[in-house]
Parts: sequence; C-alpha cells; structure tokens
Amino acid sequence: MSRLGTLGARLYRGEVGYDFIGKRKIWYGVSILITITAIVGLAVSGLNMGIEFKGGAVFTTDTKAKVSVSQAHEDAVAASGHEAIVQELGNGGLRIQITEVDTAKADQIKAQLSDDLGIPESKINADLVGPSWGEQIANKAWTGLGIFMVLVVVYLAIAFEWRMAIAALVALIHDITITVGVYALVGFEVTPGTVIGLLTILGYSLYDTVVVFDSLKEGTHGITKQTRWTYSEIANRSINGTLVRSINTTVVALLPVAGLLFIGGGVLGAGMLNDISLSLFVGLAAGAYSSIFIATPLVADLKEREPQMKALKKRILAKRAAALAKGESPEDDGDDRAQDLGPETETAGAVVGQRRQHGGHGRTPGNRR
Repeated sequence: MSRLGTLGARLYRGEVGYDFIGKRKIWYGVSILITITAIVGLAVSGLNMGIEFKGGAVFTTDTKAKVSVSQAHEDAVAASGHEAIVQELGNGGLRIQITEVDTAKADQIKAQLSDDLGIPESKINADLVGPSWGEQIANKAWTGLGIFMVLVVVYLAIAFEWRMAIAALVALIHDITITVGVYALVGFEVTPGTVIGLLTILGYSLYDTVVVFDSLKEGTHGITKQTRWTYSEIANRSINGTLVRSINTTVVALLPVAGLLFIGGGVLGAGMLNDISLSLFVGLAAGAYSSIFIATPLVADLKEREPQMKALKKRILAKRAAALAKGESPEDDGDDRAQDLGPETETAGAVVGQRRQHGGHGRTPGNRR
C-alpha cells in the first residue's frame, strides 16, 4: 500500500491525528479563493432563474412527438421568440418551458407547436405561471432563512457560547455562497426545488458543526486549571475525535444524492431532479468541509485572543521550554500528547502520534491535573 494509502487507513482507524488548527491559514485561503470564485461566477453569469420566478408558459405533450428533442427546442424558440427548455418525459412526451409569455402569446405558440411537432393541439397542455408566485416563494424563502439564522445564533450562544455561534454563522454563509456560486457557474435552473435544497443543507452543515462544538465544549471544561494543552490543541483533538464520524455521515448522505444527480439527472435525463440534487450535493460537501476546516479553527482563533487563553498558552509554553531545557520530555499521563510537541510527529509535522477517541463519559484534557 502507498504511503498516502497507509496514512489514510491509520487516520480512519484513529491511530493518528491531523493538525487541522495548525494549518488553518491554508484552509482559510482555500475557502476565500473558492468563495471569491463563486461570487465572481454569480456576478458574471448570474442565476438561471426558472419559470416559477420569471413567469411564462409550460407546454406538455401527452404523446411522443415526431421530432427529436433538439428539433423541438428549435421549433419552440422559433415559435416564441424566447429561449426554451425542452425535456423528454418518461412516457415519451415533451415538456417545453418558455419564459415571459402571456395568455395570448401562449395560444399562438401552442398552435404553432402542434404543427411543428405533429401532435394534435388537443394533446398539448398549456399552463401559465405568473411571476408574482415566484416572488412570493423567494420572499418566504428569504424570511425563513433569516429566521433560521437568528435561531441558530441564539441557540448556539446559549448552548455553547457566542464565539461558536459566530463561527457557525460564518460556516453557514460560506456553504450557501459556494452552493449558489456553483449554480451560477454550471447554469442549472433555479426552481423552488433549489430553494428547498438550500434550506435543507443548512441543517446538515449545522449538524456536523454542533458535533465538533459539543466535543470541544466538553474538552475545554476547566481548561485554565491545567497546564498541558492550549485551547487550539484541544480544539484540534476535538476535530480528530469526530473526524471519522463526520466522514462516514457525509459519505452516506452524499451517495444517494449523487445517484439523483449523476444517474437520475445525467444518465436518465431526468432534468427536474437536478434542481434539488445539485444544491444538496454541493451543500453537503461544503458543509462537511466548513465544519472541520472553518468553524472550529475560527472558534480557536477567537478564543486564543482572550486574556485568560493568552496567559494559559504562555504558561504552557514556558513549562515545555523548561522541561526541554532540563532534557526531560513534556509531561504526559499516558493519554494523548499535545499536538505541537513534535517527537511523534509524522509527515512533515502534519500528523501527530497515537490518539484515542474519547467517549462521552471518558476523561477529557480539561479536567486532568
């Protein structure tokens, strides 16, 4: 097995831990680069808003057309004078979506499509969608998102602390921005299904973040009463202790969504599945990334600025320097070694030596002396 494969297997089994906090500037840089790319894509390409938001007409045929999908698209564009979206249905019929079409224009387009597609006009169903309905959905979605954000901040501030609430909020905004930016770059249509998918991923993203925060809260209880670990080191241990769980839950959640996106939407041509599956796929991946590489390192940065944490770190570094000056190893009680000590460090300081994942009732660094 290759060195990378061996390292991955040991990381999965919990035999080693990765220095996430120590490499946080790299993760911040990667996130900023991805976010800027998403914002630029959104500004340049814009979102491809669906008919529910623009208004227009949807024509559905009950029988199979005599022309191909590409030819039907050309006929729809020629008949309406607007861009059209044509999808083949499971029964062989077609769904033709044309934006910015009123009632009078819809009747003309229906008659023209009947001649071009070789289908009786009675076999073509025309449904008009007003833009006001889409505006109502958008407004309700923004309202729901705002209420959700406020409740998340209030809950996390009460259950944990305000720094964790801020970090979780930044991670959520990070996930939404990336997902919306991907929609702009890919050009997928934004429909009510997309809005549902965006609201759904917030819960998944917050779930992973809260799991790490809970471990971090437990591990830092009474942290100022010991002189073995800094806040950042305990935060790093908390990420590693929940890493395998986060990977497993994310992979299990992504597999069915990937089936919807790549098989259902790509292979089978079920375009309507793309609306929700793309937002879920990108959002789940971004949420898992942000909970590990953004939220917890950001909390560590905020906490390390506190006078108590600065004083604690100063005492710990002084103690370690004194121990090394005497030729002694820094104190260790047989459990985990502090993440920045170095003797068991592997792979250029990125991976530290043996680690045990703490259970819910096990001892934590914060309550040892």
